[in-house]
Amino acid sequence: MNVLDSIKNEIIKIMDNDPAHDFDHVMRVYTNAKKIVKEEKADEKLVLSAALLHDIVSYPKSSKRSKFSSIDSAKKSKIILKKYGFSEKEITIVSDAIKDHSFSQNKVPETLEGKILQDADRLDALGAIGIARVFATSGSLNRSFYNIDDPFCTKRNPDDDLWAVDHFFNKLLKLESLMNTRSGKIEAKKRTNVLQEFLKQLKDEI
Repeated sequence: MNVLDSIKNEIIKIMDNDPAHDFDHVMRVYTNAKKIVKEEKADEKLVLSAALLHDIVSYPKSSKRSKFSSIDSAKKSKIILKKYGFSEKEITIVSDAIKDHSFSQNKVPETLEGKILQDADRLDALGAIGIARVFATSGSLNRSFYNIDDPFCTKRNPDDDLWAVDHFFNKLLKLESLMNTRSGKIEAKKRTNVLQEFLKQLKDEI
């Protein structure tokens, strides 16, 4: 069994059941990262290790600690990586990538490995799966679908604490312009088109 399989087996046991940040999310990010790393020529072992460990601490979105999830995941990742014989330099690269990947941290990672992880994670917030995750999270937060007076934020600032559709305007539609890698940008454009088509269809229906 290689080190990535060992890490994978370990995180299965500690991941939460939050449908937006569960083991399935981790494996989608892993798959995204695997595709990007081939195009970008980064260190595959480090990128994929970061993908596996990036959400090992995931506080609920309703918690004040939510914005610290990536920081605490980075800290916890160091313990796991050390156990599997990663060098200090490798541990720094992986843990920094995890620490800086989060949208709420508002950071651009310094390393290529970090940039790839951030892109891979952001791709999972776009497209059909991104739409599913928005409404799964909204259900857990008891958040309404949309503001009936202004569903698409044409005359107000989006508030995704209250309405699910506002999250598209507060975050999701911004992600394409924030991607780091060429391959990430190409895939983000495709998936953003899916979001835009969804919003057009929603507008027709409501």
